[in-house]
Amino acid sequence: MQIAAGPAETPVALDDQRTVSMSPLLSPALLRQEHPMDAAVAKTVAQGRAATVDILNGDDDRLLVVVGPCSVHDPEAAVDYAIRLAEKADALREQLHVVMRVYFEKPRTTLGWKGLINDPGLDGSYAVNQGLRIARKLLLDISALGLPVGCEFLDPITPQYIADTVSWGSIGARTAASQVHRQLCSALSMPVGIKNSTEGDVQVAVDATRAAAASHVFPGINADGLAALVTTAGNPDCHVILRGHSGGPNYDAETVRDTLARLRASGLPERLIVDASHGNSGKDHVRQAGVVRELAARIGDGERGIVGVMLESFLEAGRQDLVLGQASELTYGQSITDACLDWPMRAELLDKLARPVARR
Repeated sequence: MQIAAGPAETPVALDDQRTVSMSPLLSPALLRQEHPMDAAVAKTVAQGRAATVDILNGDDDRLLVVVGPCSVHDPEAAVDYAIRLAEKADALREQLHVVMRVYFEKPRTTLGWKGLINDPGLDGSYAVNQGLRIARKLLLDISALGLPVGCEFLDPITPQYIADTVSWGSIGARTAASQVHRQLCSALSMPVGIKNSTEGDVQVAVDATRAAAASHVFPGINADGLAALVTTAGNPDCHVILRGHSGGPNYDAETVRDTLARLRASGLPERLIVDASHGNSGKDHVRQAGVVRELAARIGDGERGIVGVMLESFLEAGRQDLVLGQASELTYGQSITDACLDWPMRAELLDKLARPVARR
């Protein structure tokens, strides 16, 4: 007995149940064509990377100083700051290798503004293509001053658009344990600092440094924006950043010694950077100055292993709240994320760091 077939069932939709929309993203190759790198900028990037590597390896006795806003939200103010910093960096070039902190991506514990690339209009419009264009142009403009730049890499796709302009990179405390970011570090062409966790786990940064030095194979995109299988050689220039934690600071001499011992036990070079902000200052921007003064004294007394210092600074002290869509009402040159020291205090602290380096 033959059973008659019933009406064909409508296939159940299994994809895009929570995706609202998908929009075209420009390719890295197109962005690099729109904002090409000239020979002078390429020289700044190459020299910035080489000097950083020499400091990490102990071939250059200067101190690496990564300094700038917590995050960039106003390109005009960022260039204004960069002009001042470039002049100061040149005056102290015999003691300090200064890299400007130019962060475009902000990791969030819960919610908040995710950075200039993600939302360049500061209004929730998420014009990412525009954000990528603004970011690349700003990095080129700052590098044109002869000032190397440093960026935190959060999204694994973003580096294809801007990494060629970056002299020093970082991986934040929230992503140090991420296999995706360790693989990314192994592919990047510049030295990369990796922070201890927000809970204070230093070993996670040591393990990440070791993992990033190894070869990896992972999915990514190529310059044309197409899916690709990426094979890396590993990055030997990664290093640990002590940034403090939720329970307090971790830049004390004992923690530094312990971290160097952990690196030695893992077969890694004994070197680290101290972030004077975040947990090391209790997120109080004014207390960064005390951290710097103590580090300067210890470096002057001959303490080894600390090869660099990170500082958060902008034109105006403190921070302000961002109300989406009201960017025009913001105070010029003041952070909308973590509070920063103002320029006069930053200039004083750079001098403070340069003196012990000159003595040693």
